[in-house]
Amino acid sequence: MTKFANILGTVGNTPVVKIGKLAPPGVDLYAKIEAFNPLGSVKDRLALGVIEDAERSGQLKPGQTVIEATSGNTGIGLAMVCAQKGYPLVVTMVETFSVERRKLMRFLGAKVVLTPAAERGTGMVKKAVELAQAHGWFLTRQFENESNADMHTRTTAREIVNDFAGERLDYWVTGFGTGGTLKGVSRVLAKERPDTRIVVCEPADAAMLSDGGPQERYADGSAVKSHPAWKPHPLQGWSPDFVPKLTADAVASGVIDRVLKVSGADAMRYSRELAQKEGIFVGITAGGTFAAALQVCQDAPKGSVVLCMLPDTGERYLSTPLFADVPADMTDDELQLMRSTPNFHLVPKV
Repeated sequence: MTKFANILGTVGNTPVVKIGKLAPPGVDLYAKIEAFNPLGSVKDRLALGVIEDAERSGQLKPGQTVIEATSGNTGIGLAMVCAQKGYPLVVTMVETFSVERRKLMRFLGAKVVLTPAAERGTGMVKKAVELAQAHGWFLTRQFENESNADMHTRTTAREIVNDFAGERLDYWVTGFGTGGTLKGVSRVLAKERPDTRIVVCEPADAAMLSDGGPQERYADGSAVKSHPAWKPHPLQGWSPDFVPKLTADAVASGVIDRVLKVSGADAMRYSRELAQKEGIFVGITAGGTFAAALQVCQDAPKGSVVLCMLPDTGERYLSTPLFADVPADMTDDELQLMRSTPNFHLVPKV
């Protein structure tokens, strides 16, 4: 067992797992499971990268409050990093995101400021900017901060290159949230593994990349307003209501081979399928990325090797529609099993 100086040393080096039952014949499908990060998502990498870069540059002063707008995972990762390093943390979050996310951040010591649903993701971002300016806090700016992408270049990309050294890797499939993973990994693959095709997926109800329309931005790269192609969708953390600057950078670089649309229903279906057929417990966004990877597999030549990113754990979604059909009480089948032997019967709730 490796020893670490603190919890932050456990960020990264997540496993790549081969998919058996759900992979179509003739194609090798692998998943990089980011739920193995200490706080359960790929955003732990971002959090550590942006904070440590800000410390090195002097932008973040000892004891200064950190603030960020988040759908949850970045805030949870930042809460871990800030707790370990001793920075107060405030996050802004749209009121519709899952309750367990805000509870996790508060449990880790962060303060959570909710913003109105009608203002969408751009509203929570603008609230974070407002608070940072009013109080002199350090705003991490996850959607524009190059340290986000740089962290993935140093860690995620290197892990992938090393794991597939001397082997085929025909397709890499990812969603985009901030665009940090997409930009940071794709530029390395384009240079070192030009044989690997980069596939990006997005919600069918918010097809901002497929739509191709422009995203209006301020001089710092942040979004002025919602993208016209965005509509509400159930994939929390996947595609805010604007195209982040880091995502736009990756698109503009010309390294993306294909953009696929994924329905919310398919994302939830494959999150369940991964759990029940592969024993891999991940969230809706992971289910969406996996659904896109299966589309890639169907079209890929025989013998192809496909790697998809699974961004977070299913525990982030207990209060969402993903678990709507999972009862807390015993089902009829379970009651029948209970009654099949004479003792230890629980009286069903009325």
